[in-house]
Amino acid sequence: RSRNDQVALDLRLYLREECETILSLIRSLVDAIVEKAQDNLVALLPGYTHLQRAQPISFAHHLLAYGMMFSRDISRLQDAVKRMNVSPLGSCALAGTTYPIDRAFVADKLGFDGYTLNSLDGVSDRDFCVEIGAALSVVMMHLSRFSEELILWTSWEFGFVELDDSFTTGSSIMPQK
Repeated sequence: RSRNDQVALDLRLYLREECETILSLIRSLVDAIVEKAQDNLVALLPGYTHLQRAQPISFAHHLLAYGMMFSRDISRLQDAVKRMNVSPLGSCALAGTTYPIDRAFVADKLGFDGYTLNSLDGVSDRDFCVEIGAALSVVMMHLSRFSEELILWTSWEFGFVELDDSFTTGSSIMPQK
């Protein structure tokens, strides 16, 4: 047993579990977007470019743009998890082991799709961390865009959406806000 392959294993197990949770949440968001779009097939709103009214579009069409973004996020994150989902156990410190271990058996029991083919790469690889971080950064960019639009649409100037008071706060000094 080496801490090198144990740490590499723990990182992969942790990220796999967290990514599955995140993927589930994004899928739920896409489902909610699709449901809301189906309820608003004929509702029209102005489409904007640079905060200037440009063309009328359906609310459903606008919502489904976010559905497409988040669907790509799901695919991107699934791809990253697929590349990460190999077991480093048996790589040991860096050059493998002479003990007769069955790496495929261990990988299968831990839910991995396979095992790393090169022991040095198995214990030193961290590109999957960067790849998953990048995929999650894109998710956050899309969530930020979606959130900013909701904030804009709930403003007095737009008034397209009304949120329940339990989801909003007002100004501590300006009662009109």
